[in-house]
Amino acid sequence: MLQGAAEFTAQVENTSTSKSEGIEGAPQLWTLPLLEMHEKTVHVLWGYFLLWNLHIASSQTVHPGIKARATQRALDYGVQAGREIIEQMVKERKIPDLKGNESLEFLKIDYVNYNFSNIKINAFSFPNTSLAFVPGVGIKVLTNHGTTNISTDWEVKSPLFQDTGGADLFLSGVYFTGVLILARNDFGQPTVKLQDCYAQVSHAQVSFSGELKVLYNSFAEPMEKPILRNLNEILCPIITSEVEALNANLSVLEVLTKIDNYTLLDYSLISSPEITENYLDLNLKGVFYPLENLTDPPFSPVPIVLPERSDSMLYIGLSKYFFKSASFAYFTAGAFNVTLSTKEISSHLIPNSQGLGSMLSRLAEIYILSQPLMVRIMATEPPVISLLPGNFTLDIPASIIILTQAENSTAETIVSMDFVASTSVGLVILGQRLICSLSLNRFRLSLPESSRGSIEVLRFENILSSIIHFGVLPLANAKLQQGFPLPHPHKISFVNSDVEVLEDLLLISTNLKYETSLKQPPSFPGWADLNLISRQLSGKPAP
Repeated sequence: MLQGAAEFTAQVENTSTSKSEGIEGAPQLWTLPLLEMHEKTVHVLWGYFLLWNLHIASSQTVHPGIKARATQRALDYGVQAGREIIEQMVKERKIPDLKGNESLEFLKIDYVNYNFSNIKINAFSFPNTSLAFVPGVGIKVLTNHGTTNISTDWEVKSPLFQDTGGADLFLSGVYFTGVLILARNDFGQPTVKLQDCYAQVSHAQVSFSGELKVLYNSFAEPMEKPILRNLNEILCPIITSEVEALNANLSVLEVLTKIDNYTLLDYSLISSPEITENYLDLNLKGVFYPLENLTDPPFSPVPIVLPERSDSMLYIGLSKYFFKSASFAYFTAGAFNVTLSTKEISSHLIPNSQGLGSMLSRLAEIYILSQPLMVRIMATEPPVISLLPGNFTLDIPASIIILTQAENSTAETIVSMDFVASTSVGLVILGQRLICSLSLNRFRLSLPESSRGSIEVLRFENILSSIIHFGVLPLANAKLQQGFPLPHPHKISFVNSDVEVLEDLLLISTNLKYETSLKQPPSFPGWADLNLISRQLSGKPAP
C-alpha cells in the first residue's frame, strides 16, 4: 500500500510538472482532481500510521518496579480505623443547616418554615459494617443497623407564630451501601469515585427542649416524617461530596520524591489498581532518576509475582529493577565517587578497630613518603545487584587512586588500581522507611592471575581492603541511615514488619496502625519530611 501511494505521488508530481502548466505557468484544470486525490491519500496514510503507532504503544506492557498488595485483613482493619476517622471528621466538619417547609394539617396550619442549625453529631454506632473487594471494580462498603445521636438548634416560622429552641434527634436503622471505584489519572495519581450509592434512615425521634417542650413534643411525631424524607434525600449527595473532596486531594498528591541531593524516586501508578476477590494490587513505577534527569534507565522491569499470602495486612514487593535503577541513578549522578584524607578515614573508624593508622603508615613506607595521603575511590560501572533467597549482595566495581600532596603543590598519584568490593546488604524497617547497611564480604584487586601470588600485592590488597572496610563503608552506612520512604496511606504506620529476600524480589510484610497524632500532610505514597517535587517537572504524564 505504501509503495503504491509513493508511485501515485511520483506520477502526480511528474504529470503536474510536464502537463499542468499552461499560459504563464498556470495549472490546467484537469489536474486539480488528481491533486485533491493526492492530498486525501496522504491524509489517509498518515491516519493509518498514527493509528498503528497507537496500537503498538497500547500493546506494550509496562511492568512496575514496586507492587503493593492490600489483603482482606487490611480492609477489616480499615473498618476499625474508619470509625476513628469518621469520629475525628464529624468533630471538625461543619454540618450544613437543614431547611424546609411543611404543612401541619393536624394543627390546620398551611405551612411552617423550619431551619435546623448548629447540627452536631454527639455519638454514633455502626455495629454491622464491612468492606469487601469487588473483583475488577472496587471496594464495596456496607453498613446497617446504625444509630446516631444529634443535637441541633431550631427555628420555625408560620403565619400564626414563630419560635426558636433546641432539640435532640435520634436516628436508627441507618443503612448505607456503595462501591468505591479506584483508578488512576494521566499523571499516575490515584482517583476514587462513589458508585451505586444508597443511603436510608428508617426511624427518627425528635425531642424538643425549652419552656414549651411539652407542647412541641406533643406534635413531634408528625414532624419526624418530613425530617426523614429530607434527610434521606441529602445523604447520598453529602457522602458523594465527601468522596469528591477526597478525590480532589488525591489529584494534587506528589508522586515524584526527592530522596537526597543525587536522586528522585517515582512512585506513580502505572495502571489502575488490580482487584480480585481477596486482595488489591497497586502497581507503582518504582524507579530512581538522577536529579534533574527523568530519563528511564537503559533496562526494563520484569513482572512482579508476589507470593500468595494473607497473614499480613500489606505486602510490598521491591523488584530487582527498583534497586538496579537506584544503582544506575546514583552512579550517573556521581554519588559513588569520593575523596578522603587520612584524617577523614580515621575519624570514621569502627570503635575499637585496630591498625588502620599503622596500615596507612606502612603504605607510606612502601612508597617512601612523608606527605599526607589521600584516597580517591570512583565507581567504574553501576554496582551489580543480586537478590537470591536469603541473600542480598552488592558488587561494586571501582578504581582506587592513592595520592599525596605536599604543601603548596598539586596532588601526585602514587598508585591507581581497579578493584571489586563485594558487600552484603542488611535490611530493616524503621517507621515507614527501609534502612540499608553494607558490610564487606570480599575485596579483590583486578589483576592478572600471574601477579596475585606476589606478597607485595597481597599486602597492598589487605591494606586497601581495610581502608574500604573501616573508612569508606562507615561513611556510606551513615548516609544510608536516612533510608528509603515506603508507600503508605496518610496517618498509617507500619507495625510488626518483616523483610524477606526472595529471588529478584525484596518482600516486606507488615500490619498497619492508624495514628491520629501523626502530623504529616496527606500523601499517597506517604513520604513525609521529604522535599517533594511535582511530577509535572517531567513535562509529560506518567506512562
